Amino acid sequence: MTAVVRPYCLRCRRATVVCVCAELQAIPSRTRVVFVQHPREARMAVSTCRLAHLSLPNSEMHVGMGPEAIPALRGVTERPGTVLLFPGPGSVDVRELAAHSETPHTVIVVDGTWINARKLVERSPLLAALPRVGFTPLQPSNYRIRREPALHCVSTIEAVVHVLEQLEQAPGRFAPMLASFERMVDLQIDYSQSGLSGRAPRARKPSALERLRALGDRLVLVFAEGNVSSERKGEPPEMLHWVALRPATGERFASILEARRPLAEHVPRNLGLSLEQLATGEPLERAVARWRTFCRPDDVWSTWGRYSLDLLRSEQIEVGDCVDVKSLVLNVANTSLGGIERIAESLGITLPEREGRAMRKVIALNAVMEALLGAGLPADHGTPEA
Repeated sequence: MTAVVRPYCLRCRRATVVCVCAELQAIPSRTRVVFVQHPREARMAVSTCRLAHLSLPNSEMHVGMGPEAIPALRGVTERPGTVLLFPGPGSVDVRELAAHSETPHTVIVVDGTWINARKLVERSPLLAALPRVGFTPLQPSNYRIRREPALHCVSTIEAVVHVLEQLEQAPGRFAPMLASFERMVDLQIDYSQSGLSGRAPRARKPSALERLRALGDRLVLVFAEGNVSSERKGEPPEMLHWVALRPATGERFASILEARRPLAEHVPRNLGLSLEQLATGEPLERAVARWRTFCRPDDVWSTWGRYSLDLLRSEQIEVGDCVDVKSLVLNVANTSLGGIERIAESLGITLPEREGRAMRKVIALNAVMEALLGAGLPADHGTPEA
């Protein structure tokens, strides 16, 4: 039997029946983007790294295990003003970076599965030494043909669009890059379901909200507040209040932690806790031990924004799989509805006054989650809060 050789497009490297070159748009950028693709990712039939590279004239793309294996990359990593797009501990949110007058001129983007990307960075001293940039997606990924490891994870091209729009303060400017990505996804799904690929049709991937509904008692809402002192600029705040709620069962976790540094004058007011309450704080080690009996290994955490998770990580507490409800609300409402407490109050929820700001927020988050998964969110009716 003679094998059938499918014709391929040499530009987008896809079979001509699913070529997306017609949707590719070249968009100039002030920021240079350097893609470093893991060799295994280069063999994948569907990948967004090349689409992002073809859309950005001011970019370059390399395949390999980092600058040590790619001599042309060494100079890039050693040049001042180069950062690595790699979310996680130690990364600076791109919005904070964009607020500075001197934004990076080069962003290195590692492309691969999360496991392979992490290995690539860990095994490359030159990449590991770079300043890191992270971000919180405004909405779940549209990468419906590949399973993301968590609800907040997005594809390479989606990440690059978000980062460039933040760094160059140009909302919507790079969004046309996603046309080729969305076309690739649609074509791949249609091709798979047509039977021409020889594979069984792929079942529809559940939406982010459908996956949340399916979590049941594995969903845990988490908030944390800290001791922020203007006298210690550049030092992460220590965690002082840590609360959680398991909506399916009503179980709660609450800990007021003993202060290990002098309290800033405004801390009691900001935390919504009295000095007497803060004086009874427990050691962090005891709180962590209680947390381990409350939180299960397969739990999925949910919070509002990144602050609580960053605070927990700064205390060396392992953070589980997470969902940022703030990005889901932005996606569903298509606009900012304000802070989490404001949204809850618009839903008719009365928040407690004496249990602290973190507990107010976790109860507010529970109300917003119920609205997302059930009756719906309120309409926007006012100027969004910062």
